[in-house]
Amino acid sequence: MEGRNLFFLTSIILLLIFTFLNLPSPLSHTTDQLFDCTTYSPWCSSKKPFFLRQPENSKNHYADFPNHPLDPLTIGEIQKVKKIVNSIAEFRMKGCVLHSVVLEEPEKEVVLNWRKGHRLPPRKAAVVARALGVVHVLSVDIETGRVTRRETGSYSGYPIMTIEDMITATSAPFASSDFNRSIIQRGVDLADLACLPISTGWYGKIEEKRRVIKVQCYTLKDTINFYMRPIEGLTVLLDLDTQQVMEIIDEGKSIPIPKAANTDYRYSRIKKNTQKINLLKPISIEQPNGPSFTIENNHLVKWANWEFHLKPDPRAGVIISRAMVQDPDTGKMRNVMYKGFTSELFVPYMDPSDAWYFKTYMDAGEYGFGLQAMPLDPLNDCPRNAYYMDGVFVAADGTPYVRSNMICVFERYAGDIGWRHAECPITGLPIREVRPKVTLVVRMAASVANYDYIVDWEFQNDGLIRPKVGLSGILMVKGSPYVNMNQVNQNEYLYGTLLSENIIGVIHDHYVTFHLNMDIDGPSNNSFVKVNLQKEMTSPGESPRRSYLKAVRNVAKTEKDAQIKLKLYDPSEFHVINSNKKSRVGNPVGYKVVPGGTAASLLDHDDPPQKRAAFTNNQIWVTPYNESEQWAAGLFVYQSQGDDTLAVWSDRDRAIENKDIVVWYTLGFHHIPCQEDFPIMPTVSSSFEIKPVNFFESNPILNIPPNSPKDLPICKAAASA
Repeated sequence: MEGRNLFFLTSIILLLIFTFLNLPSPLSHTTDQLFDCTTYSPWCSSKKPFFLRQPENSKNHYADFPNHPLDPLTIGEIQKVKKIVNSIAEFRMKGCVLHSVVLEEPEKEVVLNWRKGHRLPPRKAAVVARALGVVHVLSVDIETGRVTRRETGSYSGYPIMTIEDMITATSAPFASSDFNRSIIQRGVDLADLACLPISTGWYGKIEEKRRVIKVQCYTLKDTINFYMRPIEGLTVLLDLDTQQVMEIIDEGKSIPIPKAANTDYRYSRIKKNTQKINLLKPISIEQPNGPSFTIENNHLVKWANWEFHLKPDPRAGVIISRAMVQDPDTGKMRNVMYKGFTSELFVPYMDPSDAWYFKTYMDAGEYGFGLQAMPLDPLNDCPRNAYYMDGVFVAADGTPYVRSNMICVFERYAGDIGWRHAECPITGLPIREVRPKVTLVVRMAASVANYDYIVDWEFQNDGLIRPKVGLSGILMVKGSPYVNMNQVNQNEYLYGTLLSENIIGVIHDHYVTFHLNMDIDGPSNNSFVKVNLQKEMTSPGESPRRSYLKAVRNVAKTEKDAQIKLKLYDPSEFHVINSNKKSRVGNPVGYKVVPGGTAASLLDHDDPPQKRAAFTNNQIWVTPYNESEQWAAGLFVYQSQGDDTLAVWSDRDRAIENKDIVVWYTLGFHHIPCQEDFPIMPTVSSSFEIKPVNFFESNPILNIPPNSPKDLPICKAAASA
């Protein structure tokens, strides 16, 4: 028994260190006031774990108070919410868990009418809790202390897992002697074990009326990169609420555990290459007069001609709100986007075997995209002169904690050109006009176990917004008996690529769906226009040309008109216009969504994971604005059956012409792993653009001055390095 307890403790410590290293960090030197030990809080003990100690650069958030209707909940507000919720009889019982506590944003009209200096609208918290197996959705008025809304009932899915769920799930298998025996039979010391909690998706009866999770394990022996040393074929099915082991599947006993050689990716541990390499010299973009942006009251960002509200979110990661751009002719701030954020991430793996078929993650709705955000590394994640923003989140027992340096804001200049023109010598005009392109970037990086996602919101002073997603981190790999492709039977399919001895990188997809509530010059009278480029033939004798392209505008009347599958040989532009606002020459003002490199899901629509992820069936959707329709996979995603998704809402075919509308755009990636992805992946990225179209009367950056030598002093190399 003593040995088992040791293994149990070791598993928890390893998981905390390697998977959730930077989870709850304390908010100030009075940490004890914030982390109340409860019977179900796994990080509470007589001695605080190292990650609950105060980081040297942590900010004191006790003094924070809201200044804007959209500001996130403060520590004081969270503590009030905890007290109010704890006063409810059912929630005082052992086993009550808070899955989400966030600001319940005021109605949109209230936010749009609010002005600086006005009194803030009533502050409310949206709370999702579970007590005795029942999900409660609460609205808590923080000032009055009243619960103004309380909904219970059966839902097809469950709320986001808590960090406590994940930690206890990975330690629960140690209570099973069969599990311990299986590990030892594989030749793995229990003290070297690292296990991961894997969401199960939905496949039928075994998940009926109980919250379940699957646990798979790796060995840490001789490497920090345990992902490359899977114990293949061993899967534990667990009841998340009772911690009962329901089933142990062990089908990979003949598959060796890959060796640790060449798997470590840390610079301090990498052996020096025998080949001579020309190393890069340090590089930094210096700003002699400091950055050009300001952040007022912690959340209001002002830069060049842009102004927007920025806040961290435990589910979405980053939320951009009230994005407005200044008109260069009138000087007025004009509405562009009321709210933009990452709504869901769908990551299906393409191996139908017992140990892999269920790996079809919803990283926002199951794990919390913001909850998995890690502190950014200055000078590597973000350049010099970046501003860092912390996230204040809520643990399962209602106590607040800080995700430090979760978001960074910085200006970027990569030598790109904003606009230019030079006259050739034959005109006799000595013209050479060039403007540098400087942009503002809001960045977050989430480490969802093995994968790292870098999400950027980039703003240009010509009015363009570019959301961008980068993929890095470590592949989820499969153990294999093969060490070389010459051993593989020609008729055998590996479901991936042999990356190294005994390691297969399994083929998978990534889909990142964005919610974009566009407000072109205001929320009403916005419409979605599909501008088709069509080939037209000339009439006989009309022209030496036989054909040309014609732009045909089609205004979407209802949601089904705006369900878009991108096609290379059926090109279109996708405009959001305000039909009541016209430019000087009579064009409707608008913005367009410009797709970038993307991928479409090839899964069968009746495949269970694709039913849950039906929001990826199209690359673009448009819906009327509805406060309850923010999450593309539904409010409760864990083990959901796909009955509350963007696809379901859109099939109602509601009117969207001259309405307050939301555009949904999905970035997609097909990933066929290759050896260059081992042992850690170079970043691959894709983006799309939200670009003005007839929104301004002319080029809005004509008045941007060029750089001159006197503006940019030459820094000495030593100072820059």
